[in-house]
Order: sequence, then structure tokens, then C-alpha cells
Amino acid sequence: MSLKVIGTGLGRTGTYSLKLALELLGFGKCYHMTELFQNPEGLKHFLQAEKGEKVRWDELFQGYKSAVDYPAARYYKQITVQYPEAKVIHTHRDPDEWYDSALKTIFLARNLTISRLIKFGLKYPVSRVVQKRFHVFRYNRKLMTLEFGNDLFDRRKVLKAFEQHTENVVKRIPSDRLLIFKASDGWEPLCRFLNVTVPKDEFPYSNTRDEFLKRIDIIGRGDFLQDYKA
Repeated sequence: MSLKVIGTGLGRTGTYSLKLALELLGFGKCYHMTELFQNPEGLKHFLQAEKGEKVRWDELFQGYKSAVDYPAARYYKQITVQYPEAKVIHTHRDPDEWYDSALKTIFLARNLTISRLIKFGLKYPVSRVVQKRFHVFRYNRKLMTLEFGNDLFDRRKVLKAFEQHTENVVKRIPSDRLLIFKASDGWEPLCRFLNVTVPKDEFPYSNTRDEFLKRIDIIGRGDFLQDYKA
């Protein structure tokens, strides 16, 4: 099965809403960072990609028709070459709004609070699932550094990296293959780009700060996200 849609937007740009939207539109199961925590064995593929090694993307994305969010967004160059017929959607939002959101979510997850670290530590010795997920947490921490630098509180440098990512995508992906998408735009531009009918359902805005932190807690205690719609 080949990917039909590839997301290049970074976390907190509406990637989770896009995941839900694509699934509602009939594009099958969508690969998202939450999927990696569900199945940590997939980490080996991203580690290979980071080293510039050949990756068996079909093996990783077996059963999926789309992939959005990190880690896939970091390796969009390799993935878009692997699936040349796939359409590319770049989620974006106001940079300052994005930074404020990232500070309270994905950057916070990079440096877990003491209470969450304690809970995680108590589960680690007795849960094989948590042990595997620890490697994903560590990898995610490395990703934040690679993408934005060591100081996530340096707003100027982080925003520069954020906007550079968008510029790189626009330069690399042909305009007829690419949609720059804001979740606030809703169904119309997305469905027009994908050539599908606008559904009657409301657009699935999701993954607020509270929802994000709830998922972190679920992941950290070794439970599974049976219903991603929180």
C-alpha cells in the first residue's frame, strides 16, 4: 500500500486535526507521532533515516495511506521521493501562536515535569511497553534539538527554524503537488485539493493542550490510545 497523502507540517500546526480529517475523508489510517508510541518498533526506520541510510518505508507504513506530523515530517524529502504520486499537505499557523502553543505542549514533553518523570520512572522497571516508549521519548527529545536548537526558550531562533522549514518545503515540492493548509480554513480547501466531496461532519479540530497532556500521561503509564479523539 502506498501513501496517498504526506504531511510536512511540524507539530502544533494542526497535524492531529489533519490526521482525523484524512481518516474521515476515507484515506484510511493515518500515521502520526501517536502511532509511533503505540508501536515503538517503528523507531528503527526513523533512526535509519536520520543517518541517511536506506529505509524500508513500505514496511513502516504498511496499512497506512497517509502520514503527518513528526517524525515523518522531518524526513519528508525521503518520503516524498519514495511516494512520488502522493499529494503533500503542509499545515501551518501564525508563527507566534505556534510558538506559544509549542511551549506548553511539545516542548514541555521534551522536558517532563518532576511529577510525570516520577510516574514514568515507577512504571519503567515493570512495564516492557514503557521501556520501549522511553526510547521514543529520548528520540523525540533529540528531534527537538535537531530542529530548533538546544535553547527552546530562544523565541527568535526557534521561530527562524520554524519558518525555514516551511520555506524549504515550498522550494522543494512542486506547487501543483502542495497545499499550504491552516486547520482554521476547514474542509473546503482540503477537499478541493484532494478532489473529494466535502463531508457533512464538522471539521475535526482537536488536540488542545489538555488533550495533548492527557495523551502524554496515557503513553507514560503504558496504556494504549484506543480512541485518539479524546
